[in-house]
Amino acid sequence: MFYHCSGNNIRIGHTTMEYVMFGRGDTPLIILPGLSDGLQTVEGNAVTLALYYRLFAQDFKVYVFSRKKDMEEGYSIGDMAKDLHTAMDMLQLEQAFVFGVSQGGMIAQRLAIDFSDKISKLVIGVSVARQNQTIQTVIGNWIKMAENGDYKRLFIDTMEKTFTKNRIQRYRFFYPVLTRVGTQKSFDRFLKQAYACINHDTYSELTDIQCPTLVIGGDSDKVVGLNSSEEMAAQIRGSKLIIYKGLGHGAYEEARDFNHQVKSFLLHG
Repeated sequence: MFYHCSGNNIRIGHTTMEYVMFGRGDTPLIILPGLSDGLQTVEGNAVTLALYYRLFAQDFKVYVFSRKKDMEEGYSIGDMAKDLHTAMDMLQLEQAFVFGVSQGGMIAQRLAIDFSDKISKLVIGVSVARQNQTIQTVIGNWIKMAENGDYKRLFIDTMEKTFTKNRIQRYRFFYPVLTRVGTQKSFDRFLKQAYACINHDTYSELTDIQCPTLVIGGDSDKVVGLNSSEEMAAQIRGSKLIIYKGLGHGAYEEARDFNHQVKSFLLHG
């Protein structure tokens, strides 16, 4: 199997949490995806994820975690961090590097604040620490679309808000196919995760983060707002900040060296 990748799950209370594992290294690296996890978990995507994150496969034992399958009402970013902490204990991961993207970055912040002994290095990608008008408006609109069962509008608006004009032109041709293939039976997971996003606030607690931290984002983010990365870096003592000019929320995909920057920080600081 590609990079020894495998799909797995563990029991969290009355439900399960899916994760993908791959890589040849000894050092654990936990990767936390964004709000898209509310529409599609990592289940069945072991090879796809191992290919996408192959840059990390040689040096790390990589774990890509979904949120748990069945979420209670009011499930928060803090709850997600607690469940991840439980999962780490169950997998005997005493300490790990943690790399969170978008909502995954929110969970990573909370984990670093509440369970500091679990993280040796932290990477927060295209994320936010406190609410602003942009994130409230954008995710608020996504919530309305999901509540109306309008997957097509939700998918298209997500793409249009995430990527730059040049990149989005490549995708628009495929919208008719992609919006049919991905139709959701239920938006319950997405809605619970979306509400968690618009209630997230760790800004005043970021000073409690002690581990070496990289904050990385774009200067034109239409999802979490402008200057959100700069705000976080200013609050986290000794953190490193990388900002991609002209890129937005999709910087993790559009910047060719994004994962190289993450890897370099994790290995060398």
